[in-house]
Amino acid sequence: MQSNSQIRGSPRSAGTLGRHIARRLVQIGVHDVFGVPGDFNLVLLDHLIAEPGLNLVGCCNELNAGYAADGYARTRGVGACVVTFTVGGLSVINAIAGAYSENLPVVCIVGGPNSNDYGTNRVLHHTIGLSDFTQELRCFQAVTCYQAVVSNLEDAHEQIDTAISTALKECKPVYISISCNLPGIPYPTFGIDPVPYFLPPKISNQLALEAAVDATSSFLNKAVKPVLIAGPKLRVCKAQNPFKTLMNVSGYPTAVMPSGKGFVDETHPQFIGTYWGAVSSSFCGEIVESADAYLFAGPVFNDYSSVGYSLLIKKEKCVVVQPNRVTIGNGPSFGWVFMADFFDALAKKIKKNTTALENYRRIYVPPTLPVRNEENEPIRVNILFKHIQGMLSGETAVIAETGDSWFNCQKLRLPENCGFEFQMQYGSIGWSVGATLGYAQGAKDKRVISCIGDGSFQVTAQDVSTMIRNGQNSIIFLLNNGGYTIEVEIHDGPYNVIKNWNYTGLVEAINNGDGKCWTCKVRTEEELIEAIKVINGEKKDSLCFVEVILHKDDTSKELLEWGSRVSSANSRPPNPQ
Repeated sequence: MQSNSQIRGSPRSAGTLGRHIARRLVQIGVHDVFGVPGDFNLVLLDHLIAEPGLNLVGCCNELNAGYAADGYARTRGVGACVVTFTVGGLSVINAIAGAYSENLPVVCIVGGPNSNDYGTNRVLHHTIGLSDFTQELRCFQAVTCYQAVVSNLEDAHEQIDTAISTALKECKPVYISISCNLPGIPYPTFGIDPVPYFLPPKISNQLALEAAVDATSSFLNKAVKPVLIAGPKLRVCKAQNPFKTLMNVSGYPTAVMPSGKGFVDETHPQFIGTYWGAVSSSFCGEIVESADAYLFAGPVFNDYSSVGYSLLIKKEKCVVVQPNRVTIGNGPSFGWVFMADFFDALAKKIKKNTTALENYRRIYVPPTLPVRNEENEPIRVNILFKHIQGMLSGETAVIAETGDSWFNCQKLRLPENCGFEFQMQYGSIGWSVGATLGYAQGAKDKRVISCIGDGSFQVTAQDVSTMIRNGQNSIIFLLNNGGYTIEVEIHDGPYNVIKNWNYTGLVEAINNGDGKCWTCKVRTEEELIEAIKVINGEKKDSLCFVEVILHKDDTSKELLEWGSRVSSANSRPPNPQ
């Protein structure tokens, strides 16, 4: 009888393109590839599944495969997905655009047409009916940092390696199209195992670094009540630890921008909450906006993070540290200064100043807990998140879907090592289902808690199936309030009301008795408490899906304020011509 290795021996024959790309993925830290089979990628999939250490996670659709690769990259540093030509590529592209906006290295592999069909007048299936096969490539050029179309073996090795290394260097997605007839053909350049990459470190211009540190330290050291604010680009710069050192040395109170949540230890005595303009954590916005100097580390100032461009931040008081540039007020700007180098050097020259921190502690009043619901009273959203807070630990991670979960999850106080992810820049509803799948697959040491609105869930619900199939034990809180609540607060209309589903019945049907899955509906606080006991007890190893029935107008006060300001920004009249 043949062994498994003998059965799979053909796809793993030495010296093929398919084996090379599989080995490369494992080498860079990808152990799970998310994909959907199609006739142009089937031979390539044979080589991926034959590679030890590489697991193919079959998804229900390409969009979710892309979202899963996004979630995986957030915890593992790099992700990958594989789809078929055009119908798969143009389906996954929305997720790839989101990964681009969030600075996530995702390798998007597409099975392409037979190499003999390029340059002919043939019309192929899975295309828009033209003999020009570049339509997919042109679309991906806008949302990836490198594109490789592998249609011959002579330069395949170089193209693949350049694409993958560029993803790692730029922390952006890349696109690799591989002709369907090439993965299994032996070729000399693939005759040996791929040599591990050496990515040269980015080294700051020493003179510019010294000048930036001198100017910044002078600016901050003469300030009376300076503050630090962490932004989302701390991760892409791998600067969390240098930033923490600066935080410790300076004594400044430290906030996070909403998309920077999770990058700063919230148990640190200098942490003061989320700075989000008018919807900041209590007392945090007042301390930041009253400061006479603020250092923003890797910020993104868009209409959402600035609450409709309403932040009370003055440029002349601001030090902005971007991945490779430092700008001080209205004055000097220093290029080719990398963030981690800058914080390490600045920490050696900054003087300790706790004035603003002492001011914060004087005015701070601890938040009161929401009033407990009366017996059998319909549950409120603030009660729900009070109990979610109690579920958090260093062994959990929170994923917040676009919508009111953004604001409620911002108010969660994260224990040390508790993960936190949401997609603020791109804000694609439905992202969290695939991202939960990918994050849980990449972080098996954490239990993922996802907070998803009913409208968003309807976009991507199918891949709860893939979570069950892969034995994940994530917890999904489905917030059923009958519509697109975040859109209601920006601009209401009948289009924001959705058809109600039997969500627990849907998940039970998806499970079909095959996997470890538990569902329940929650209408009162008592029912929620009982559900959490089950989740943390007998169903701790199961996927748990909790549908929470909420009033359609039950939202956070932050969403009400934010929605009105974003609405105002959206409705500005045209400038006079």
